[in-house]
Amino acid sequence: MTKESLIVKTSSLPQSRISVEIEIPSSTCKSHIDETINSIRRTAKIPGFRAGKIPRQILIQRIGLTQLHASALEKIIETSWTEALEIKSIKPLSEPELINGFESILKEFNPEKTLKITLNTDIEPELKLKKSKGIKIEIQTNSFDTKSIDEAIEKSRRQLANIVPVSDRSALMGDIAVVSFNGVYKDTKEKIDGGSSDSMDLELEENKMIPGFVEGIVGMKINDHKKLTLQFPDDYAHEDSRGKKAIFDIHLKDLKTRELPELNDEFAKQSANKDSLKDLKKDIEMQLKDNHELNQRNIKIEALIDGLSKELEVEIPKGMIDLEVKNNIEQTAQRFAQQGMDIKSTFTPELVKSLAESTRPEAEKNVLRNLSLKALSEKEKINISDKEVDKKLKEYEDEINNSPNKIDIGRLREVIRNDLLKEN
Repeated sequence: MTKESLIVKTSSLPQSRISVEIEIPSSTCKSHIDETINSIRRTAKIPGFRAGKIPRQILIQRIGLTQLHASALEKIIETSWTEALEIKSIKPLSEPELINGFESILKEFNPEKTLKITLNTDIEPELKLKKSKGIKIEIQTNSFDTKSIDEAIEKSRRQLANIVPVSDRSALMGDIAVVSFNGVYKDTKEKIDGGSSDSMDLELEENKMIPGFVEGIVGMKINDHKKLTLQFPDDYAHEDSRGKKAIFDIHLKDLKTRELPELNDEFAKQSANKDSLKDLKKDIEMQLKDNHELNQRNIKIEALIDGLSKELEVEIPKGMIDLEVKNNIEQTAQRFAQQGMDIKSTFTPELVKSLAESTRPEAEKNVLRNLSLKALSEKEKINISDKEVDKKLKEYEDEINNSPNKIDIGRLREVIRNDLLKEN
């Protein structure tokens, strides 16, 4: 098929889409039908005829004219679309949408006549920044909190603590309670899915369970039983439990606590290989201040990008947002898989649909932010070379090789490119 054999017309559509009208001459249609017949003839087996020697008319009668046209039409549309993209130098962002549908076109298909088809697709949007300088933004900054140093030391003490049994007192906040429990909904007495355990080590800290659960255990002694009437929060993770009242029958089977090491030079050596407690505190303070400064810088960067995105005039293609939503769902699924969850049973069509709807606004925002950075990079001639991306990608080599799940390298390269672009 030569480029001159097609007549291609394009017209712009809203949301950075393009309509491509293609006129395909009958000679091309006939040629594809001949190719389809020859292809089928090479493998078809009909009694009384040698392979590859079946007469054309008998072959058409055997496979049926509609099936023959359908097979040829698929190839006609595919090759014509590829050629039309070359003729008009179109770089599509999504799979094309065949207007009127395949079945309707097949019904009207006549290889003796010119075939007219129309396909729509997303293309790169036109980017225009109203301004990129003099943008005013508000940033809420936080000063470094020295209390975080003590909190970090306490966290380290807890990690190095000895777990010792408790038998001479009631449970206190901070203890580790070994409990068994059964939960039912108050109104229906129906068992709560995931609301029971034969034995669980529960750290008695705030926000470890639903409100009132941990507080109800505080004050219990080993072998005590207690019934708690509690209510699930309205924003609880499992939708079926949201806002419902529940009764939990709790048995405190055992009680343990942490015996914290003393704050001295020995602790400094054990926790971070430092010569003294003073050196340890100094090192922790330096790390926390570095993290704080980095965090404050990131807050500024994010606010700047948000401010820049408000200056961008663009019609975002639906396909771009759909792809971002798809990537977000796949990343969520990968995280779940790494935690040992069964993805096939967890990610039902209903859940995927719900996730797609709930993450769409954030996906749209991310696409807008990335496009605003792209617009700025074009305006300021900031380019990220493949060499820079390759260099950064090498840092993830071990993670990629040791990952239990297949990593989309193309997607990872895109993320790295956007991060480098943001930095520059």
